[in-house]
Amino acid sequence: MGQAILVTGASGNVGRPLVEYLLAAGESVVAAVSSRSLKPDQERLYYRAFDFTDPQSWEACLEGVDRVFLMRPPHISKIDRDIAPFLRRLKDRGLRSVVFLSVQGAESTTLVPHHRIEELCAEFNLPYTFLRPSFFMQNLSTTHLPEIRDERRLFVPAGNGRTNFIDVRDIAELAALVLRGDGHPRTAYSLCGPKSYSYGEVAAELSVALGRPIRYDNPGALAFLAYHLKRGRSLGMSLVMLALYTIVKLGKGDSTTDDARRLLGRDARSLSSFLAEHKPLFLPDNAKAGGDHEKR
Repeated sequence: MGQAILVTGASGNVGRPLVEYLLAAGESVVAAVSSRSLKPDQERLYYRAFDFTDPQSWEACLEGVDRVFLMRPPHISKIDRDIAPFLRRLKDRGLRSVVFLSVQGAESTTLVPHHRIEELCAEFNLPYTFLRPSFFMQNLSTTHLPEIRDERRLFVPAGNGRTNFIDVRDIAELAALVLRGDGHPRTAYSLCGPKSYSYGEVAAELSVALGRPIRYDNPGALAFLAYHLKRGRSLGMSLVMLALYTIVKLGKGDSTTDDARRLLGRDARSLSSFLAEHKPLFLPDNAKAGGDHEKR
C-alpha cells in the first residue's frame, strides 16, 4: 500500500468528495466505513471496517497510514469515552498529519463536542490541523430538505443571527490540499463561503431559486427539539444542532475569513450557485429525502 491516508467518515458529506480528490491526486486511501457499507477494494482505495468504540477495528485501518482525516460521527457526544482512546492510539504512531473536521467557533464554544476533540489533539501533541468550516450548504439539501420541499419553510431556531455557508466540496478540496501539503501542523483554519446570511435571507434565496415561496420559521428550543425527535433523530444529535443554532442566534456565526479563498486560490462556491445547481432536489416531484447530516 505504501504511505496512505486514512479517511474516517469516508461515506459522509465531506468524506466522499475528499476520497475522490485524494485518489485523483495519486494518493492511496484507506476509507473507514461501517461494516455494512464495505465495498471491494479498488486501485489505491482500500475499504476497512472502522468504529471509534471498537479498538479491534483500528489496526487494520492504520496499517501503512501516515496521515489521518478525522471526523466525529454525529451520534458520538461522549468524547472522553468514545474518541479519546483512538486519539491516544494515534499519539504513538508518529503520524505526519491529523486533519480534524471541526466547526466554526469550536475553540471558544464548550457546548459543542468538537471543542473537547481539539483539546485532546493538543494534549496528545498530535500534528493536528483544525478545519473549522461554517455551516454546510448541503445541510439545506439533506437535514432541512423535507421541511423546505414538503412544508415550504425553513425551521431553524437562529433568530436574526447570520450564518456563513460553505459547500462541502470546497471543504473536501481544502482537506486534500492540507493532507498532501506541508506547513500546516498545529494550525487552525476558519473556512467560509463568500457571504453571510440571516435565515430569513436564506429563505428568500430559496424562494427565488425554486420559484415558490419558502418562509422562515424561528421556533423555540423545545419546539425545535420536538420536531427533530419526532423525525427520528437522537436526542444527542438534536441537542448538538440546537447548540450550533444557539451560537448563530447569539451572533457568533457571522464570521467570514479569507482562509478558504487563500488556500484554494479561488473564491469558494456561492449559495446562489449551489441552490441553482441543486434545484431539482427541493421541488415536490423529488420524493427522496436527503441523508441525516449534522449542521456546521
